[in-house]
Amino acid sequence: MLLQAFLFVVGLLLLYFGAEWLIKGAASIALQYGIRPLIVGLTVVALGTSMPEFVVNFFAALTGEESLALGNIVGSNICNIALILGTTALILPLAVSPATLKKEYPIMMAVLFLFYALALDGVIGRADGLLLVAGLAAFLLYLIIDAKRHKPPPMPVETSAVRPEDVESPFWKKAALVVFGIVVLAGGARLMVYAAVNVAQFLGIDPVVIGLTVVAIGTSLPELAASVVSALKQEADISVGNVLGSNMLNVLFVVGFVSLYQPLHVDATSLKIHFPVMLGVGLVLFPMAWTKFTITRVEGGVLMAGFSAYMLYLALPYL
Repeated sequence: MLLQAFLFVVGLLLLYFGAEWLIKGAASIALQYGIRPLIVGLTVVALGTSMPEFVVNFFAALTGEESLALGNIVGSNICNIALILGTTALILPLAVSPATLKKEYPIMMAVLFLFYALALDGVIGRADGLLLVAGLAAFLLYLIIDAKRHKPPPMPVETSAVRPEDVESPFWKKAALVVFGIVVLAGGARLMVYAAVNVAQFLGIDPVVIGLTVVAIGTSLPELAASVVSALKQEADISVGNVLGSNMLNVLFVVGFVSLYQPLHVDATSLKIHFPVMLGVGLVLFPMAWTKFTITRVEGGVLMAGFSAYMLYLALPYL
């Protein structure tokens, strides 16, 4: 148990530094080339922080742990909104742009409802995976077209938390920071999940619950670290974009490609309880963000309270 605790702490440290380097590189690129920070959050940061889910789900499917894989995705999507935005808003109220609520938020909800619809027959097969991957291609194409249509002028360096010397550094250094940050984030998450899963299995917890709780929280920690660091650096668009993008990529990228390799079976309890909770958390986000286009500390507290209640519900049978 002491070894698992040590690995957990090491993973936590790797997550922090990985998020620091990832956000630093991504924000510098956005600042230099006039790319909307939201777009960076929806693509580079979201893809990087979704890699732990992909790795965990691929190996779970490979070893026949399909319930853990699906639980991980559903649980991660719940964590991304309730835990990550809740925690980040408690630290610093998050400003949400009206454009995000009009464009990217509806796309995220459409992806989540599509995920639920595909799961209703009890299996997400290869045809479903192909549809999701096609949706991923369409989403990336949309981002490219939208970025070209609404490209803003480069932001003045002094208005950003990124240091001028970071912006003026060669592009390869910024790209190296992003890549290295992604690698460190994934490694940190893997260590933490490995330690936590060993403890959970030792205590005899069901694989579905492990996926919804320990693995979901563990693989969501990169998003949490990236979003908190973004908020502290006053890059709120990256925080919000990271969460919306991660939820979409968890479904389109992770579930899409994993189900192409191995169809994923969905249990009845997940369809009756866990999928509706995921959709409900997503729907609750809209009125919170729409009021004054800010997720306040009080609203962050509500999200955290809801997340804690859900975790308690999952843990009750084992207490």
